Amino acid sequence: MITRRAAIGAAVLLMAGCTRQDEKTAGPDLRPSPPPPPASPSIVASRPAQRHERLLELERTYGARLGVFAMALGSGVTVEHRADDRFPFCSAFKGLAAAAVLHRTSLSGLAQRIRFTWADVEPNLQNAVKTQERVDTGMTLGELCDAAIRFSDGTAGNLLLRQIGGPAQLTAYLRTLGDTVTQSVRTEPGLHRDWRPGDQRDTTSARAIGTDYQKIVVGDALAGDARAYLRDLMERADRTSNSKKRIRSVVPRGWTVADKTGTGRFYGIANDIGLVWPAPSADPVLVSIMSSRTGRNAEADNTLVAEAARYALEKTT
Repeated sequence: MITRRAAIGAAVLLMAGCTRQDEKTAGPDLRPSPPPPPASPSIVASRPAQRHERLLELERTYGARLGVFAMALGSGVTVEHRADDRFPFCSAFKGLAAAAVLHRTSLSGLAQRIRFTWADVEPNLQNAVKTQERVDTGMTLGELCDAAIRFSDGTAGNLLLRQIGGPAQLTAYLRTLGDTVTQSVRTEPGLHRDWRPGDQRDTTSARAIGTDYQKIVVGDALAGDARAYLRDLMERADRTSNSKKRIRSVVPRGWTVADKTGTGRFYGIANDIGLVWPAPSADPVLVSIMSSRTGRNAEADNTLVAEAARYALEKTT
């Protein structure tokens, strides 16, 4: 039997043969809409609309602030806890950037080779696990999507942003999805290294980014082949230790997870946004967990995110 992953790969290879590697991809000019009004959501912690004692307990235990938005897409059952508070998204932007690229090109366009220099790699050397090996040869757009999503390669994420016209064009793309919250302004590593409490740049909410991922992974924001390609990458996005220790660590064997994590250098920022399938034929559950901790030198805690995800899944499955 031909698997979905094999079919996707074959389609990319077949179409790539008819495409010049250095062909420049054209796409619609997604102009940013005016920024949303500064009412809610706020970077300041809000009072949860419905009390979830377990999540409040986790906040107290870890000295943290949690943003949680989970929804069983079949039944509509939700868990919301500070779902509209702002948090830095960190590397969680990379799946969205890949979606913006896929929105502008066909799968055959992923064969386009992107050239870059050591100057692009050096600022992200600690998490440029793939791009630092390919400075001489460059990488195809497909390889950059793979590196950004599966390995959270910071340079790959930046190159995807460059391909669509920069962070402002990512914001513009998200506006077309109905997201009036997420603000993409900087690139890696500045978007997480330079963030301070009160800074709304490069932030989102658990509800906003979770809904974005729902639309690009299981909704109609992308063409069917592009959506399948992105989902496949996200299902295999377990090459970083953080991904293995967050949502993936609390689901039973046999469940499927397609997710993207984000981790900050300071203030204990730890995020994980994903779709979870209890069975191949089951409706998925959207799980969007964002967190920050008090103190600039506070470390991100995978267990905090994992336990919040466990609670959200218990309430929605």
